[in-house]
Amino acid sequence: MTQPVACEWGLPGIQALRERAAVLVIVDVLSFSTAVDVALARGASVIPFPLGDPALAQAAAENNGALLAAPRRAGAQFSLSPATLQQLPSGARLLLPSPNGSRLSLEAAPVPVLTACLRNFASVATAAAKLAGSRMIGVIPAGERWPDDTLRPAIEDWCGAGAVIDALDRPMTAEAKVARDAFRAAGHDLPALVRDSLSGRELIERGFAVDVEMATAIGVSAIAPLLVDGAYRPA
Repeated sequence: MTQPVACEWGLPGIQALRERAAVLVIVDVLSFSTAVDVALARGASVIPFPLGDPALAQAAAENNGALLAAPRRAGAQFSLSPATLQQLPSGARLLLPSPNGSRLSLEAAPVPVLTACLRNFASVATAAAKLAGSRMIGVIPAGERWPDDTLRPAIEDWCGAGAVIDALDRPMTAEAKVARDAFRAAGHDLPALVRDSLSGRELIERGFAVDVEMATAIGVSAIAPLLVDGAYRPA
């Protein structure tokens, strides 16, 4: 009997599902999961790393022979901005600090981890189903953070999680069904909804409208990023 797909938010969601799920899918549409998809399409691999200590990040990049992604800002060569990763050299290793997607990717171990966005949700769903067989799949919308570091639910991640769940076509928990229904209800309006979301407006106002555009290119990628030996590579 196939176990259901479950959907829970952020770090508490991982902690709730880690002991039961055969695979966890991290969904951080703006922008970690989108950045990983773009980097892997260039033939690179991505090492998730927690945001917060530049010296530790620099040391980790050097130890891994990796390029270090800078904080997202105008003019950075490589950063969490997916637009900056379109020129990554093939074969590069990129150390990618981020406050949400990287943190959750690392917390999910030792469970197999995939990361999904609106670009690649169908491919990730296929890979998750192969990895899980009849066992449970956990889908984790990352969300954002409020200034006090509490979870800020994000509609782009909720709908991204729903897209993965919709593509899985398996039994689901009530929470997973609501996420799936949100994705279905958004329909063709989803890119506009993401642009008008709090996360989307924040990025656009900071000059990263292209990142939002790339993140809302729905279903354009066949890549399923799988965390293997500490780095995301195509499954």
